[in-house]
Amino acid sequence: MIVELGHFALVLAFVVALLQASLPMIGAQRGDGRLMALAGPASTVQFALVALSFAALTYAFVTDDFSVALVVQHSHTAKPMLYKVAGVWGNHEGSLLLWMLALSLFGASAHWFGASLPLRLKARVLAVQGAIGVAFLAFMLFTSNPFLRLVSPPMNGNDMNPILQDPGLAFHPPFLYLGYVGLSMAFAFAVAALIEGRVDAAWGR
Repeated sequence: MIVELGHFALVLAFVVALLQASLPMIGAQRGDGRLMALAGPASTVQFALVALSFAALTYAFVTDDFSVALVVQHSHTAKPMLYKVAGVWGNHEGSLLLWMLALSLFGASAHWFGASLPLRLKARVLAVQGAIGVAFLAFMLFTSNPFLRLVSPPMNGNDMNPILQDPGLAFHPPFLYLGYVGLSMAFAFAVAALIEGRVDAAWGR
């Protein structure tokens, strides 16, 4: 049930990202304050849904739910808890979900801490961030779904890649993504400024 909830949350996050990418951008073009105001709540909801999805996948790894194909491929009952948790992102599908978690966190942070931004610029920034989210969520849902089930679950898993079974390598993806994915915000601000036609010293500050 929790795994299905995580999958459903990911689908809802995709729908919210579509709305975030389109409606605020239309509102900014038309000067419609109501549509522009949707960008902030949409970014928060998207982050909450992706976080719920990530928590559901983590639960599947921690509880050795071998009905989930990803858990079978990258976990084992005899693994220490640290590497069960690290197994969540120690693979292609899980690392994409971690990437999306960081991306949605930065988008929501722009809403939470961007009260001083002009409404039109903020709407466009969050719309661009939403469009990036649409691309990653679509890729994940249609080609790299982390919640695929097995019809006949095995008694045990195949274990995690031995190269990743080191404390440093277990922790490095979250820290790497916090920095690397953060560049998406610089990209979103640059694209929003280009759309507005305002790439000047004031925008830089």
